[in-house]
Amino acid sequence: MKQPEPFKNIRIEDYQYLLPDERVAKYPLEQRDQSKLLVLKQGQISDRHFYQLHHELPANSTLIFNNTKVIRARLFFHKETGAKIEIFILDPVEPSDYALNFQQTERCRWKCIVGNLKKWKDESLQLQVNIKGKTILLKAENIAEAGNGRIIEFSWNQGEFTFSEILEAAGNIPIPPYLHRESEAIDLERYQTIYSSIKGSVAAPTAGLHFTGNVLKSLASKGIDTAELTLHVGAGTFQPVKSETIGEHAMHTEHFAITRSFLENLAKQQGPLIAVGTTSVRTLESLYQMAVKIGREPEISPEKLNISQWEAYELDEKISRSMAIDRLIAYLDRKGYEQINAATQIIIVPGYHFGMIDAMITNFHQPASTLLLLIAAFIGDDWKNVYQHALDKTYRFLSYGDSNLYFAPKQI
Repeated sequence: MKQPEPFKNIRIEDYQYLLPDERVAKYPLEQRDQSKLLVLKQGQISDRHFYQLHHELPANSTLIFNNTKVIRARLFFHKETGAKIEIFILDPVEPSDYALNFQQTERCRWKCIVGNLKKWKDESLQLQVNIKGKTILLKAENIAEAGNGRIIEFSWNQGEFTFSEILEAAGNIPIPPYLHRESEAIDLERYQTIYSSIKGSVAAPTAGLHFTGNVLKSLASKGIDTAELTLHVGAGTFQPVKSETIGEHAMHTEHFAITRSFLENLAKQQGPLIAVGTTSVRTLESLYQMAVKIGREPEISPEKLNISQWEAYELDEKISRSMAIDRLIAYLDRKGYEQINAATQIIIVPGYHFGMIDAMITNFHQPASTLLLLIAAFIGDDWKNVYQHALDKTYRFLSYGDSNLYFAPKQI
């Protein structure tokens, strides 16, 4: 078993670049697919627009989308004293399954980040919520500490409404903190991909924000296939790296689900797999590492399939993509499962071996971030040329900014 120490010693200062605040896109463009598209292929940079994506992809490609949907995760309560308490819901606790939790009609518990916590003692907070002409009283109780957050129990007095409906009526879309503004009406639509369907994220898989119906039609007309997976994006995606080396940084956990039909679809694909967004990359590469684990322990329990932060570097085994997919399907067959539900802390840094993807579509990421390390792992030192080119050519950066299409250096 290989030791991951050389990877842990990567210095985060080597992945800094100067990003002026005016280059951060504070709002989306009027039309999603009018964003710029920077293409990196065989070390050469080209400038395009996103509506031209179909011209840049081989006809036998398969795009892998993350169909997670951003929830209205920010709730604002006021104490009788007038103090404002923000509750930012992160992960379901009781029930721990996202879908089941959203379907609750009386009470549920979530791990949350609480703003102005020092002003909230033992009392329950209350918020009036109006749904379909009825007034519901939503209560929040501070139950216990949970790592860097709190366990909050929500309860309400109208059992005909689900927690999902209450969030839709009372919550606010959690746009990224670096936008330095409150969410607005435009964010309800535009901080969401057009194909989002499975609720659970507190941040959008932003590479998908550029897609429109017309873009999808142009891809289909060229014979480019698509497939969907689900990874719920956590607030940890915005967590800055504060340590000098990446080994001292604790990666956040994200939950994903993969169906048998998704894997069977992948098994049929002969052309390049193109991940739409770093969340799709992390999911696909986590699946690859799971396949490595299954190869070593065919009857491994589902709980042990979860991928820890440095496990990929410890396993350090290279198998083909087709073998990885076959192992996963065979595992489902043996267990009688229709899908894999798992969690991943995978961190992808320079030196990582990509086992699943041939190209990726992504936005421009923050300096000294784990996402920028992922990009550097995929395209090497070319990331410096790409980002300097984008700065020189007035590309827009971060969540509402422009996009990139990177082909792996081996890709023709």
